[in-house]
Amino acid sequence: MAYGPEGARVVYTRKNQRDLTRTERRKFVAAVLELKRRGRYDEFVRRHIDHYVADGDDGLRVAHMAPTFFPWHRRFLLDFEQALRAVDSSVSVPYWDWTRDNTPAASLFGEDFMGGNGRRGDLQVTTGPFALRGGQWPIKHSMTEDRFLTRDFGRPRDPIELPTKAELERAMSDPVYDTEPWDSTSRSGFRNLLEGWGSGRGRWLNHNRVHRWVGGMMLSGGSVNDPLFWLHHSFVDLLWTRWQRRHPRSGFLPATAPGLGSPGYGQVVARDEKMPPWNITPASMLDHSRIYRYAE
Repeated sequence: MAYGPEGARVVYTRKNQRDLTRTERRKFVAAVLELKRRGRYDEFVRRHIDHYVADGDDGLRVAHMAPTFFPWHRRFLLDFEQALRAVDSSVSVPYWDWTRDNTPAASLFGEDFMGGNGRRGDLQVTTGPFALRGGQWPIKHSMTEDRFLTRDFGRPRDPIELPTKAELERAMSDPVYDTEPWDSTSRSGFRNLLEGWGSGRGRWLNHNRVHRWVGGMMLSGGSVNDPLFWLHHSFVDLLWTRWQRRHPRSGFLPATAPGLGSPGYGQVVARDEKMPPWNITPASMLDHSRIYRYAE
């Protein structure tokens, strides 16, 4: 957490990336690169890979395809942000509204910030501060053999677009947080509609569609290798906040652990159960107002 000189908690702000000043962009990039230099950044990559458990796998699911998708990533994002702020206390993680900045021409992908698309052939990103040049951004933990950042904006061989406001609205309008069987096959509920699992040609929705649109490293559990991950998930976190405001009587589900023989038994974390790898509960992550706020 962040505290002021007298020990009072300082509530800091996460801004839309399009509203950052040049200085704020530079400071954010510099802090990310410093974490990479120290080896701390790759610890976050490893943690995400280790907790990417799919429906068909045995054991507990907390990061994806589960009700804890939102609180898990909120804490994950907070840990990263606190690491950044230990480098530069003026830095916070901006958000990327992909319904608005939805083309490769967006300033987000400029040379001074996130860099651009991967080149043809090997999809290597060669522009911006996270290109491999000079050994500045080597990939150490991945689910592929690539040792450089890769992207494939829009997947030209099988084109897709970023989510629209109408597609996002379908998720935001659902008043129920999550539903049985508490996984990627849940046919309704805000969590799965926003996380973006589905079936058929249009199976990649909202959050998942963004990962697919960026492509490259963003396609797997090693997606944290692309710093776009943090801006994407900062927006996902904001969307959860907006949903909570819109549906104030709708709480986290399941409220209690599924019983023996029930869908999700032994695989999902209930509201007041501990959420690995931390000694915290989803309930403790429901309100961030004393830590940070969003400039909307």
